[in-house]
Amino acid sequence: MDLNQIFATANPIIGVVHLLPLPTSPRWGGSLKAVIDRAEREATALASGGVNGIIVENFFDAPFPKDCVDPAVVSAMSIVVQRLQNLVTLPIGINVLRNDAQSAMAIATCAQAQFIRVNVLTGVMATDQGLIEGQAHQLLRYRRELGSDVKILADVLVKHARPLGSPNLTTAVQETIDRGLADGVILSGWATGSPPSLEDLELASAAANGTPVFIGSGANWENIPQLIQAADGVIVSSSLKRHGNIEQPIDPIRVSQFVEAMQRSISSRDQIQGKSVSPTVSQTPDLKKSKI
Repeated sequence: MDLNQIFATANPIIGVVHLLPLPTSPRWGGSLKAVIDRAEREATALASGGVNGIIVENFFDAPFPKDCVDPAVVSAMSIVVQRLQNLVTLPIGINVLRNDAQSAMAIATCAQAQFIRVNVLTGVMATDQGLIEGQAHQLLRYRRELGSDVKILADVLVKHARPLGSPNLTTAVQETIDRGLADGVILSGWATGSPPSLEDLELASAAANGTPVFIGSGANWENIPQLIQAADGVIVSSSLKRHGNIEQPIDPIRVSQFVEAMQRSISSRDQIQGKSVSPTVSQTPDLKKSKI
């Protein structure tokens, strides 16, 4: 997976747009316009702050089904993604929770998004939705049938879950890449807002052998200088919210703070490693001016 080709940087920051409850979810509020309006504000704040990509999640649909979501969720997310594409020019990804990877692939392919996130691509995880089994074969076959080049970012030992047995992290990363054919892997802490350990990131990075490794949760401007030493990119949400509260909207000031901390960390890391330093983000907000 060529991160430079997709994100125009080797060390992307991917901000998350958490959608308000969608049709058929327990907390659905009855207005798709409200969902779209908030998603547009979130995407604008992320792009203005300098992130390199956006991932759209049906985060507030909890409690989630463990696999297939209702068709109304797929329809609503497709509409939102298209609206965001008219607003910002950043690469966009899809995560259909809890683990509807085929719906995510369908949305991404039809909307010409660039990537999806899959919580469980391989193995079996015990979750609050029950046992979730990875379906890498079905997903990869489906991608081929669609003629799609959408990339698959797969969690390894995903948060809010426990593996059956005691798998070795190195083996789990290698099997996710070599047997699950993930284009990139994601490492998280035990829950939303909890970071992975530097030791685990180092193990994952060594096992990935050149396949991109992303920090999947818990990153903030205080710990990113340490965590990014052993990762290629970061997916970030909680620390960008107002007061750091996951329920609150994105705070543009916190986005800028995080981006600046990431830029300094990458520059420092690359100088120490003797690499040529290139900007992590452009200086111009990646917004379509006619829409702002």
